[in-house]
Amino acid sequence: MREEEKKRISLRMKTFFKKRWVFPSLYLVIAALLIAGIVWYQTTEDNNATKDQGQQQSADNSSREPSVEVNTAMETVKLPLENPDEAVIKQKFYDKNASQKEQEAALVVYNNTYYPNTGIDIGVKDGKSFDVTAALSGKVTNIQEDALLGNVIEIEHEKGIVTQYQSVKDIQVKEGENVKQGQVIGKAGNSVFNEKAGVHVHFEIRKNNTPLNPEQYLNKTIQ
Repeated sequence: MREEEKKRISLRMKTFFKKRWVFPSLYLVIAALLIAGIVWYQTTEDNNATKDQGQQQSADNSSREPSVEVNTAMETVKLPLENPDEAVIKQKFYDKNASQKEQEAALVVYNNTYYPNTGIDIGVKDGKSFDVTAALSGKVTNIQEDALLGNVIEIEHEKGIVTQYQSVKDIQVKEGENVKQGQVIGKAGNSVFNEKAGVHVHFEIRKNNTPLNPEQYLNKTIQ
C-alpha cells in the first residue's frame, strides 16, 4: 500500500512540474526573495553608516568643546577695577632693569627694612575705596586673612599664571569658585605692610611663581 502511495505522489509531482507556469513562478519567488534580501542588506548598511556618521560628528563636537579655554587664553590683562580711568599707580613694580631712581621708588619700607615691590599698588583719584575686579578669568585657589598684607586673594589661570590681590576687604568670592574677568571680588582697603599707599589694592602677576611687571602686560595676553 505504501509503494502505491509513493508512486501516486511521484506521478502527481511529475505532472505538477510539467505545467508551464510552475518554473516561472518559482523563478519569480526566488527573485523576490533575493531582492528582499538585497534591500534589507542595503537598509542595514545605511543605518550603520548614519550611526557612524553621528558618532563621528559627536566626536568632532567634543573636540571643539574646549573653546571656552581658548577664549580665556586670548584674554588680555585688565587693571583690577571697574573704571581704569580713575586708577592711580601709587607704587610701581621693582624692575631690575630700571634706573636707580625708579628702583628706589619701587621699594616698600616696613619696619625699617626695604622690600622690592613684587606688584603694583593701585588707588583711585579721590582716595576712597573701590570695587576690586578680576584682571583675568580663572579659579580662586586661595583666600587668606592677613593682618599685615590686608587679606589676600589668589586666582589661578592657564599656563602657570596666577594673579594675586592684596589689601582687599569685603571679599565676595570663595575658594574653588570660577570667576570671570571684570567680576567684583572685593573692595580696596589698607595694609600694614604698605601704609604709605593708603587705600589701595596690591596687584601681582606671577608665572611659574616668578613675579612679572603688571604694567608691561596691560591689554596684552601673557605668553
